Amino acid sequence: MAAHSCLLALAAALALVAGARSATFTISNGCGYTVWPGLLSSAGSAPLPTTGFALAPGESRAVAAPAGWSGRLWGRTLCAADASTGRFACATGDCGSGTVQCAGGGAATPATLAEFTLDGSGGLDFFDVSLVDGYNLPMVITPTGSGASATSGGGGKCAATGCAAELNAACPAGLRVDAAADGPVACRSACDAFGDAQYCCSGEYGNPSTCKPSAYSQFFKAACPRAYSYAYDDATSTFTCAAGSTDYTVTFCPGVPTSVKSTGQNPQAAGLPQQMNNGTTMVFFGGNAQQTSAAAAAQATANFLAAVAVTAAVAVSALLL
Repeated sequence: MAAHSCLLALAAALALVAGARSATFTISNGCGYTVWPGLLSSAGSAPLPTTGFALAPGESRAVAAPAGWSGRLWGRTLCAADASTGRFACATGDCGSGTVQCAGGGAATPATLAEFTLDGSGGLDFFDVSLVDGYNLPMVITPTGSGASATSGGGGKCAATGCAAELNAACPAGLRVDAAADGPVACRSACDAFGDAQYCCSGEYGNPSTCKPSAYSQFFKAACPRAYSYAYDDATSTFTCAAGSTDYTVTFCPGVPTSVKSTGQNPQAAGLPQQMNNGTTMVFFGGNAQQTSAAAAAQATANFLAAVAVTAAVAVSALLL
């Protein structure tokens, strides 16, 4: 389950011997509700100036990352402080600290994760959006600055990545997390939901030869083709940009055309398996049940790029104001 994290850890170790420069994360909330970002530094990595805060709809905040930083960030949703105890908690992505600051706590599953290693191997930043621990809201990473060009040293892999689709209502029934007043609020990974070695890439399935995509991971992959869907999804899901000259915008709920919550159907996941019965029979959700995974992935990629274009246009407009 943690195979792609090993690549990030290796990149972080190599960064310690290189002359490294910092980067800035601009975290933006495109959702129609407040999101509380959580931030966690990897072991041995210098801390960030904050580990959690609130972002109102349309709000952005810049966070400076120190040289060679490695870690992850995510969005927490449906958060509040208990009226009697004052303890802060969130329905999804909770870090267990009891306060808005995560203070070294990681995200409770399921949660959409943005993972970074700055100034890693070969003078590159490594980054990805992972659904290996499940999904709770759309998230896109967009490289910015002079290092953001695919030809500027990123090995052709310097590009926006993430999951722009709203998947909670389309989540397979066995993975869906519901909140009484809010309906579906998150989507678990098969490993988290069932604990089987074949889904967790553990035991005899602990290598890329034996751990293969499942029907559940393919649900995520077809809707979000650039995001990690299972532990050994490295080839299509790890991205790199030139270190020292690239900053990153992390956007929650980028310009997705249609909301699953409002329509009951996710256009980017139409025709994908909604539920597995006895591990064999697929029950399809949404439109054309004959749509192939390749066609779904192509449509998802087109929608993803459209969402990134909207996000970039908004960023440029903000700079001109």
